[in-house]
Amino acid sequence: MVVDQPTFSVLGALDVRVSGRSLRIAGTKPRILLASLLLAANHVVGADLLVEVLWPRHRPRSAHANLRTYVSSLRGVLDAAGARIQARPPGYVIELAPGQLDVLLFADLIARARAAGRTEEAYDLLSRALALWRGIPLADLPGSPLWDGRLQSLAELRLDAAEELIALRMARGRYADAIGELRGLLKEHPFREDLWQQLMLALHWSGRQAEALHAYATVRRQLVTELGIEPGTDLRRAHAAVLAGELPPVATVPDLGSTPHQLPSDIPDFTGRSEDVAVLTRALSPVERPPDGPPSIVVVVGPPGVGKSALAVHCAHAVRAGYPGGQLYLDLGGTEHAPADPGELLAEALRALGVGEAGLPCTVHERSALYRSLLAERPMLVFLDDAAGAAQVRPLLPGNGCAVLVTSRRRITELPGALQLELDVLSPEEAEEFLGRIVGSERVGREREAASAILRACGYLPLAVRVAGARLAGRPRWSLGVLRQRLEDEAGRLGELRAGDLEVGGSFDRSYRLLPDDAALAFRTLGLLGPQSLPGWVVDAVLDRHRADDVTDALVDVNLLQLVGTDPIGQPRYRLHDLVRCNAKEKAGAPERHALIRVLGAWTATTESATARLPTTLFSLTSARATRWNLAADTLGRLTADPLPWFDAEHEALVGAVRLAVDAGLAASAWGLAAALVPYFDLRCHFEEWQSTHRIALDAARLAQDRHGEAAMLRGLAQVCLYQDRYAEATEMFRRSLTIFHELGDVRGEATSICGLGAVSQFCGEHLRALAYFRRALAMFLAMGDQSGEAYARQAIGRVCLASGDPGQASKWLGEALRLARELGDSHREGCVSMQFGRLHDLAAEPEQAMRFQGHALDIFEGLGDLHCGAYAMQSLGGLQVVRGDQLHASDQLERSLLIFQRLGDRSGEAATVQTLGELHRSAGRTRLAQNYLHHALTLRRELRGGADLAGSAEPSAPSGDGRWGRDTVRPPLVLGGNAVE
Repeated sequence: MVVDQPTFSVLGALDVRVSGRSLRIAGTKPRILLASLLLAANHVVGADLLVEVLWPRHRPRSAHANLRTYVSSLRGVLDAAGARIQARPPGYVIELAPGQLDVLLFADLIARARAAGRTEEAYDLLSRALALWRGIPLADLPGSPLWDGRLQSLAELRLDAAEELIALRMARGRYADAIGELRGLLKEHPFREDLWQQLMLALHWSGRQAEALHAYATVRRQLVTELGIEPGTDLRRAHAAVLAGELPPVATVPDLGSTPHQLPSDIPDFTGRSEDVAVLTRALSPVERPPDGPPSIVVVVGPPGVGKSALAVHCAHAVRAGYPGGQLYLDLGGTEHAPADPGELLAEALRALGVGEAGLPCTVHERSALYRSLLAERPMLVFLDDAAGAAQVRPLLPGNGCAVLVTSRRRITELPGALQLELDVLSPEEAEEFLGRIVGSERVGREREAASAILRACGYLPLAVRVAGARLAGRPRWSLGVLRQRLEDEAGRLGELRAGDLEVGGSFDRSYRLLPDDAALAFRTLGLLGPQSLPGWVVDAVLDRHRADDVTDALVDVNLLQLVGTDPIGQPRYRLHDLVRCNAKEKAGAPERHALIRVLGAWTATTESATARLPTTLFSLTSARATRWNLAADTLGRLTADPLPWFDAEHEALVGAVRLAVDAGLAASAWGLAAALVPYFDLRCHFEEWQSTHRIALDAARLAQDRHGEAAMLRGLAQVCLYQDRYAEATEMFRRSLTIFHELGDVRGEATSICGLGAVSQFCGEHLRALAYFRRALAMFLAMGDQSGEAYARQAIGRVCLASGDPGQASKWLGEALRLARELGDSHREGCVSMQFGRLHDLAAEPEQAMRFQGHALDIFEGLGDLHCGAYAMQSLGGLQVVRGDQLHASDQLERSLLIFQRLGDRSGEAATVQTLGELHRSAGRTRLAQNYLHHALTLRRELRGGADLAGSAEPSAPSGDGRWGRDTVRPPLVLGGNAVE
């Protein structure tokens, strides 16, 4: 037998040997320190723990300094032994290979023996392991209570190994050796009935029946006399067999050859996920990797209820034939309050592999080593379900040749070489097929619309679909419409998605209850923020602190919050699955309302900051009473440095935020945010969102008796009506807003409403009334020192003068407006005035100058992304090109502008462009096509005339009919609420 001589020995007196000679370590405390580190070799031992071992009663003030001194002295001695003590927070560690320390070598030999089964190799390995024991561990040192646990586990492991060796000897008929060893063990453990039983059987099998019976009498007397109990069933049965002269079966070592097949049953109605199944089965297939290669590890992650375990079970069954060595299944309980301990899980696995209780090592490290040894020669599929994290999984990873399938709600990315498979909900088609398999495809086919609505309400989440299907299957007389109706209300939806022990909300709750407090608050508040995707900084506002990315990441890691992508400005976007959002919303209370107010404040403050950087913000209104919450300065600067892309990325969320404010009864926040969005809506021509946000905010302001908010929303709605040629509605709303602003003493608000009335008057042909309105507004702007308002009013007066046939006054007023625009750096206003100058030069028969000004205006508007004003510039350029005979370019400009007018619902712009296109085709000899265009233009003008009559004004001017383009009919947009009304 090989004689092992490790460098460090603790299984007896402490000994350190170099080249066969004992290395002297002076001083009791350095020796105690070394012993403590050796007992925990390869693991950090805390400095405080070491101090307690060294000075168990009276700790000196310099204890930690003394500890460092002892460590330093040991390092000098141990260099010769090829070992070094490392300082690692919060203490020290000595790192050794198994062959350097008898304790590690002992555990390694036993693990190898158990892996070898009932063989001569196992016998030799166990003998070597037990030969390492030279007596009581650390018998030469004062004991420490802090060593007791480790020393006890070593003693039990030694006893288990001794019993296994004895069983091997007895199986080989070497009873005499076994009897001697058993008597020695019984001196140490006189009440171990299993040892007495083995002694009786060894004596009996060796023909010494009387001694066997005497052994029984001895142990019975000890038990009765000293403990007051009779021998156990196994011992009495052995006694009876000896009395009867029977030969009981020869004692055996644990059967390490059992083959577990522990996979849960396959899912009979498993549906869809063909791509995921292909990826998973390919990764798990033993054909896809070398037999002696590292284990294949696949981690299936996803939100609660998405079907991780179902997919894993289905794929595990698909590949199980490739693992004749067996399949292990362990439930790791990752979503329980206390996830399963790795040591207990290893014990469960080892028992499944045939290791009895007596053969289970005591420590996680030793159990893991035995587990790997047992699986080294028998490749298996290991299924680890519902893992809490990588730390729980690592001890359960086998060695080469195996495959490991892990499911978890948490992203586990720390396992080297692991394939991450992230599951999403089913596709609508897969969800419908799945529902059909549960309730019957014919039933689903008869009510396909109701079935689709049910699946949408379930968010295509497999667990929700299964629960809905189970409810329908249990109520065959229900129509699908009954469940559809019950699921329509979000507030009660999760209550409906329960069937027996299946509960969608409960599945979410198991993840929620593990969240730390700040993540739980963020989760509950996000449930209030609606279904649209959100940027990560929203969580900052929720928690009232900047840089809350750690909380966002925590929610993403446990798959309660979905990372749905990155927007065009580089922000990650997040959202809650609809059912998860319902669950979060149910939990919300007063703290979440305060957080919601901060979020709305962040949207408002950020929107106002971005609006201030837009090319035009004329006549924007603000709510002084709306809450504001400021993002970190660097974040705000980065997001709003280029405001249009930020608005484009967030406009859906911003519209949703207005609705949230209305629903929460926060009128000032609702109308303040809606008003702040006007310049963007104007620039991008988002008239539908402009109108919808203002209408609901107007209702909220009226309900809250917020007169300022009512006036601001009426003013904004009037502007949309003006753009869409609904002059009567625009006039009424401008007048109502003017009245309220006047009553509130808001001079600037009055001036903006007066400008609106001036624009309506001009469009309806009432030039004198329009001039009166614009001159009144100009006086108010001058009194306030509002130069932007002044520039607008001067341009508006010039425009009316131009339309009324006074080019001299038009040039004067427009020139002043252009000067002011350039002084203010207002490029948008410059573009609007340039359009008017282009028309002025056209009327003066100066086509080159006209083209230059209109081209300059178009360049400005396209550079600013203003489609509406750009369309008018295109229309003007097209008309000029018609006059010059450049029909190809004219047609292109006019067709482009026509598409924009039609998309925006600007019927006046559409009518003028169609009229010009008709005249273009007539001049080119395309008579029939020209007639179609001109007839359409006439129809549009008749419709517009109705709007003008309703406004109490004359009809818009008609085309001149002289074969030239209808310049007098072309009106630039009159933008009052932000974009220019020009």
